[in-house]
Amino acid sequence: MSYCAAIETMQPEERKSLHKNYHDKLYGFPIHDDNELFCRLVLEINQAGLSWETILKKEKSFRKAYHNFNIKKVAAYTEEDRARLLADAGIIRNRLKVNAAIENAKAILSLQKEFGSFEKWLEHHHPKTKEEWVKLFKKTFRFTGGEIVNEFLQSIGYLRGAHTENCPVHKDVLKQKPMWTKQ
Repeated sequence: MSYCAAIETMQPEERKSLHKNYHDKLYGFPIHDDNELFCRLVLEINQAGLSWETILKKEKSFRKAYHNFNIKKVAAYTEEDRARLLADAGIIRNRLKVNAAIENAKAILSLQKEFGSFEKWLEHHHPKTKEEWVKLFKKTFRFTGGEIVNEFLQSIGYLRGAHTENCPVHKDVLKQKPMWTKQ
C-alpha cells in the first residue's frame, strides 16, 4: 500500500494528522534551503531501523538538539556535543547516526565551497538512477544506504515515487517542478 493510501486508514486521528501534515506539505516537494536539505538527510538517516512516525514525533527535539540543522554549527560540534546528543532522550541516541550527522555536515560544507550549495551539488549530479545516486552518496556521506538515499531523494523531489499519480498532493508537487520531472 502506498503512503498516500495508508494515511487514510491510520488511527487514531492524532497519528493520521501527524503523517498527513508531512505527506501533504513536505513529502516530495523541492527544498531549496541547504539547512533544510541537511535536516531531511539527518531525519532519513535516523529513521533507519525505525518507523517514520517515530521520527516525525521527534522532529522538534531533533531541531532543538541539532541547532535547527545549522550546517556550520553541526560541523563544528565537539566531543561534548556528541556526548550531549547521545544523552538526549528526545532524539535517536545512536552513536553511528550522531557521528554521521556531524561528519555529513562537514561534507556538506566542502560541497558548498566547491559547488556553492548542497542544492547545487545535487543539481550538478542530476539526473541519475537510484543506483547511481546511492553510489555517489556512499562515496560522499556516512550512513547512506540504498533505502535512505531513495527516501531522501524522493522526499526532496529528485526521484519520482513520493506520491501516487491519483493522490491530490501529486498535482501540488508537480506545480513546484521537482527535479524528477526534468529528466
